[in-house]
Amino acid sequence: MRKTSAWPLSQLCVALIVYASLYPFDQWRDQGIAPWVFLTAPWPKYWTGFDVVANVLGYAPLGFLLTLSAMRMGWRGQAVLGCTLAASLLSFALECLQSYLPARVPSQTDFLLNTLGAWLGAVLASGLEQLGLLNRWSQFRARWFVRDAHMALVLIAVWPAALLFPVAVPFGLGQVWERVEDALTSAFDATPFEDWIPLRSFELEPLLPGAELLCVMLGLLIPCLLGFGVIRQFGQRLLYVLGVVVVGLGVSALSATLSYGPAHAWTWLGVPVMLGLGLGLLLALFFLPTSARTCWTFLMLALLVQQSVLNQSPESAYFTQTLQTWEQGQFIRFHGLVQWLGWLWPYAVLLFALARLSRERESQT
Repeated sequence: MRKTSAWPLSQLCVALIVYASLYPFDQWRDQGIAPWVFLTAPWPKYWTGFDVVANVLGYAPLGFLLTLSAMRMGWRGQAVLGCTLAASLLSFALECLQSYLPARVPSQTDFLLNTLGAWLGAVLASGLEQLGLLNRWSQFRARWFVRDAHMALVLIAVWPAALLFPVAVPFGLGQVWERVEDALTSAFDATPFEDWIPLRSFELEPLLPGAELLCVMLGLLIPCLLGFGVIRQFGQRLLYVLGVVVVGLGVSALSATLSYGPAHAWTWLGVPVMLGLGLGLLLALFFLPTSARTCWTFLMLALLVQQSVLNQSPESAYFTQTLQTWEQGQFIRFHGLVQWLGWLWPYAVLLFALARLSRERESQT
């Protein structure tokens, strides 16, 4: 048995699937029928290709990661069957819970497609293992990364998915304080705790071009420093930086395409953004030869500065309207899977960097 990044990633998949399946979590009611009655209901008359693909692809990563985790932990015999059954039981439980939500409709079609997706993911993981490709990945990981890099690899793997959620500032993940403030105000309005809510002494102002440049620069530097903390050699770090730039640009363009249409895939590349990306790349190259401890320290500093600047600006009205397309339109499932990643990823990285610095300090004493 060995540590594997697949296990925490599989648990993240479970959390995201639960959120996407039960969103928006309100107006729960009992219809007076058994929650599993959807299994014998007539087949739906209307369905779309988007629904089919979303249900299959939504559970394929879970099946893949659960099976990979099982094989990494030495449970090879019935890994495909057991992990497919576990994912299927999760889908069944969530479909049953959907019967209590007026905004969601349980469906045996969704349940079967979820099970199919989990099985396909499990078969893929088993096939890669039999071909020896997963062993090659283990060898690659041992050459590139330090021994206890699995949590950092999880955060690195999640970063592209977090970028997919529309952001007001490119690479500006974690802009949530205005939403948190509005949610707390609404939750405690007309209650004894109303006076407990801290009030801002200033109005949120739109970011100036220089502040936007700073946020973009740090948004590119942060995943680079995260990787530098666990990557072994200078040349490997350089290749990683190039990969971060390519993936960041590609996913940001895809997010713009999904939000505004293919014609606007690159309209977010204004002058402040391009300058920020260029300066972020130069800073990443500057940190290439530095120690892991230095990278963790500056990673925390970059996160604190970026979040401080980002969360002192409001979301524009046009951007808020764009989010409505994600939250209420055909992206409702997709939105549920990625919005929390975009909101919480920087804070998860901040806690992880703090933990790594604390552990290294303890090991030196």
